[in-house]
Amino acid sequence: MSDPSQQEKLRQHFARRVTTQARVVLDTWQKIHGNSDSFTAHREEFTAATDKLVRYAHRFEMADHAAAGGKILELLRNHPANTALDVHSERQLQDAADALARSTLRRTDQNDTETPHQFRRTPVYIALENEEMANRLIRQLEFFGFRASAFNSAKELTEACALHKPETILMDVNFGGSQHAGIATIERLQARHDTPVPIIFMSDEDGSIQTRLRASRCGGEEFFYPAVDPGQLIEKIETYTHGNTVEPYRVLVLDDSRAQAKFMETVLKKAGMTAYIITDPMEIIHALDMFSPEIIILDMYMPGCTGMEIARVIRQQDRFHSVPIIYLSAEEDVSKQLHAMSLGGDDFLTKPIDPKHLIATLHNRGRRARSLLALMIRDSLTGLYNHTHTLHLLDQEIVRARQKNQPLCFAMLDIDYFKKVNDTFGHPIGDRVLRSLSMFLKQRLRKTDHIGRYGGEEFAIILPDTRPTDARNVLNEIRERFSELQQPAGDREFNVTFSCGVAAWNNNASQTLCENADRALYASKEHGRNCVILADTW
Repeated sequence: MSDPSQQEKLRQHFARRVTTQARVVLDTWQKIHGNSDSFTAHREEFTAATDKLVRYAHRFEMADHAAAGGKILELLRNHPANTALDVHSERQLQDAADALARSTLRRTDQNDTETPHQFRRTPVYIALENEEMANRLIRQLEFFGFRASAFNSAKELTEACALHKPETILMDVNFGGSQHAGIATIERLQARHDTPVPIIFMSDEDGSIQTRLRASRCGGEEFFYPAVDPGQLIEKIETYTHGNTVEPYRVLVLDDSRAQAKFMETVLKKAGMTAYIITDPMEIIHALDMFSPEIIILDMYMPGCTGMEIARVIRQQDRFHSVPIIYLSAEEDVSKQLHAMSLGGDDFLTKPIDPKHLIATLHNRGRRARSLLALMIRDSLTGLYNHTHTLHLLDQEIVRARQKNQPLCFAMLDIDYFKKVNDTFGHPIGDRVLRSLSMFLKQRLRKTDHIGRYGGEEFAIILPDTRPTDARNVLNEIRERFSELQQPAGDREFNVTFSCGVAAWNNNASQTLCENADRALYASKEHGRNCVILADTW
């Protein structure tokens, strides 16, 4: 082992073990970050992974990793048992995770002095012939919370994919120097995975139908020809990554047969859905209020009433008017099935139920129901909640805060000089700025927070169980980071800032809370913009 090259290989081997374990720690943190309720469930796993990292780092003399891991362990050990994370503790752990992330950057990232604020659980891989553009994309992606790595060769990319399957790959069609070499690399990579990796292809020279078809056949979700704006790429990468876990469908089952109900519950839970089972039709109103189902399954014939009668009662409530209702029955008469569906049902499944048929039906109905609901309650440009639904959520959170005696904050923010952005760069670039801010907020706030587009360039944020000073500090940090983000506009780049007003709920009505936040926002504009002001403190 006296050969320096052998020693270097050994050192790199040990370094990879520490780096891999560090990524396990960061991945585990992502299960917790933004969802304080999951902390107690994953605390033991997080502690064990961090302890292993610290032991590896000390053994292989990697001081930065050891120090960062040690800080995480200290915070975990000092946090009270069986207690959820508060905003302050979560911020401390995020800072420690950021320090670990700095130590875990790949060599291709070493020139980047920015630290990503939040990491995805799995990486985004970039394989472009244009190295300058690849590095620029990495810097932009990390502002949005992605863990991105660029590669110089197909061999490096293949080795990285073998170690850690990526969220998505941005691939140059001719990556590797020869025609279609990038597509050939992807074809080989996809053959190694049970489920394909979403691929975003780019090409400066070839946009032919033959090339596009070959790219599509190996998992190409997008094909950009010719060159594309980095802002567009980031939006597409966000689309094909899965950092935001899809919530399981909530399915309410009413069947008077306990055996059948138990069977349904087992099938639904095995498919990853959340089931709520009742056997008495007289409990339906209580179940609807308690569970708020996305899909309802009704037995057709029950003692005392029919499924059709229950469906009519459900449809009388506006909030369940569009919830899919599926009938279950041994009835094989098609005319009776059609009659049942005309009275409020959406589908009819004949007993005995084929589990695969049931799950496929639920997925199809659930997906469409969520899409329709999103059209009603979300802003089409940003994907955030619209004005009306944001106020509805605020009323709900006020009720919850009153019941649980918890603090609540409401914030309003406005992009500074947005008209100037539209006038200078055009409305398409202005729209992209709005989308980038919405993405920025979604990736830096908790899953329990609610973000809405209040109107135009104005956004609203509901922060449950948050003290006013914590809300101000979190939003001020987001403001600082967003102001550093380079907004692309063709061959130019520019920066955008926002002003923000925060109001704390003091057992007052939602309208008063909104007015207080609006006045604080106005005060932040008066103070020179690009700042966060807390109501009643100016």
